[in-house]
This record gives sequence, C-alpha cells and structure tokens, in this order.
Amino acid sequence: MNASDVIIVGGGIMGCGIALRLRQAGARVVVLERSIPGAEASSAAAGMLAPQMESDGPGAFLELCLRSRGMYPAFAAELRELSGVDVAYRPSGILKVAFDEAGLHHLDATVAWQKGLGLRAELLDGAGARALEPRLSAKAVGAAHFPDDHQVDNRLLVRALTMAAARVGAEFRSGYVRGVVQEGGRAVGVDLDGELLRADAVVLAAGSWSALVHGAGVEARAVRPARGQMVQFQTRLPLMDRVLVSEKGYLVPRADGRVIAGSTMELVGFDKQVTAAGLARILDMALELCPELGAAPVTETWAGFRPWTEDKRPYLGEGPLPGLFLATGHFRNGILLAPITARLVAQAVLGEKPAVDLAPFRYDRPSAPARA
Repeated sequence: MNASDVIIVGGGIMGCGIALRLRQAGARVVVLERSIPGAEASSAAAGMLAPQMESDGPGAFLELCLRSRGMYPAFAAELRELSGVDVAYRPSGILKVAFDEAGLHHLDATVAWQKGLGLRAELLDGAGARALEPRLSAKAVGAAHFPDDHQVDNRLLVRALTMAAARVGAEFRSGYVRGVVQEGGRAVGVDLDGELLRADAVVLAAGSWSALVHGAGVEARAVRPARGQMVQFQTRLPLMDRVLVSEKGYLVPRADGRVIAGSTMELVGFDKQVTAAGLARILDMALELCPELGAAPVTETWAGFRPWTEDKRPYLGEGPLPGLFLATGHFRNGILLAPITARLVAQAVLGEKPAVDLAPFRYDRPSAPARA
C-alpha cells in the first residue's frame, strides 16, 4: 500500500498541468497514465487558442475561456523556464471566413455582440480579408478578424508540461486504473492493476475515458469520445500567418511551413480510424480556404478523441464523492483551457476558494440542450 497526497488519473495536458500546480503548492502528487503522457487528445489537437472564434455567445463559459487565453503568455514563458521547451506560442490572430452572404451576415452579428463586450473583432470584406492573407481563396466574400485569438504548438506544450511537472517532483506511473477506491462514502485512492494506491484526494482527468473509470460516478453519457480526424500539409514557406477558419473546418499554420487541417466531429465510440470520407471532407475544406495547398504534400494524418459533453462545457472541481475532483469534458477547448483548469482544480483540491465560480461547471449542473 502506497500513499500520496493527490493521485491524478490521466497524464494529458490537464493532468500534467494540475500536477504542476499542486507540486508547486507543496502536495505530493502521482500521475497515472496508461500509455505515454499526453499521447491522446492533447497531442491530436491543432493548438488554437480561440475563445472568440469558437464562442456562440456571452456567458460564464466565454469568460472562463477568455481568462485562460489571457494567462497564456506567462504560462508559455513559465514552461520554457521550467522545461527548456519553447511551446511556440504565437499571437497570430484568426480569420473566420464566409463564402456566402448568409455566412457573412452571421459573422457581422458575432462581431457586433463581441464588440459590445469590449472585445476586439472586425468584419472584413473579401478584399480586406485577402489584404491580410493573400492566399485566401478568391471565393471568400468576407471574414471576421479576431486578432486576440492565438495559437500554440500543442505537441510541444504537452512535452513541456510533462517535463515541468516531473522536474518539480511529480511522480509518473503507468498502468490501468481499474477504479476509484471508496471507504465510508469517500474517495481514498485508486486500484492500479490490482494495487491499492491511497491518497487524500483523487483527480479524474482522463479525458474521453473518464466515464470508464469505475467508481468515479461519471455516467457514460456525460463524457463521450468525439473523433476528430486531422491532416498535415508541408509547405516550403508558410502560406499564411493567421489561422483560417470556415464553417467546415480550419487551417493552422506553423512557423516551419506545416499546416494543420481539421477536423471532423464524429460520435463513433472509441474507433480511432482515419477514414476516406473524413479525409475527403478535410481536404475539400482546406482547398476551399487556400487553393494553393493543392500542390502541398500531405505528410501526416491522424485521429483523436475530444471529451464531448452535452452542453459543450467541462466538468471542473468537486466530484460526486468527497475527495474526488473532476477536470474533464473540455471538448474542443482543452488546449485553451489548460492554464485556468490547472489553477482552479488545484485550488479546489487544496481547499482554497477557486478564483472563478465553478458552479456552471459542476458535474451536477442542470442539463442543457446541446448547442452546435
């Protein structure tokens, strides 16, 4: 029987970020991961930090996302100092492109309500959009420009977070977590391949697999895997500076000429296949946004699972059992929400008052209809 202050189930970006903050506060931490830390959704993403582009309206979730975006410059600098890894944080901005008048009207409404909140956003006509990104398709009739939405290289971010957590003293162990162990109605540890690991607190940060952890009280319908397929192009020089987005998907340019294109959204269980139909949709989207990509070689394809929830919001803070805390269900915003999640969940575990009201993100919040 082994003991630690906190056991974290899941070694992705959430688990490693929370481990870093808890160790910095003096807690003993063990991170449990069944394979390589960060090998799942954290590495499969594109790295957009896009609360404005992604948002469908004001509210607590947008405020959470904006707050986390604001933490990123300092977060990236801290990780570089701790790990020696530059996570390629780029304040690039994002163009959300319309190809018809209906799409442009929707973007106009989005820009209007965001300006009303004091956020920077601008509606551009086709010529204005191409003045910023000359390789944007001539068929684009306009775009919304979100200059404060940025990007990071998520694979480098995962590496930096894993190294930073380890260097401040977090312990990493691999194995299969059979379930959360309860005594007297309280979480007291986990069963790791038949071994009881005891702890004062357990944090469930297992992404799409969270509902599979026995005894955690997360229902199968609460957090589900949403498959996203991805394509990587390689160009000699970057074709664009900003992230380009349409209703069909997105193109994320890297400084070394790579372009990450995605993504599908498929509720197909834990089937991680890359499919012909999925690739066809992504390639069609990519060439519609930037026709010059037609000459670029495809260097990699992959798929990952986003942890989907019915209302597209994460579960953060106290869980169904005393001693159990949740950091899961981040869906499309996991990379963006990493800094704020690490801070808030660590505060909850340590018994401190979280810097943000977590009521809208509780596991037992009133269910809401899914929003597209």
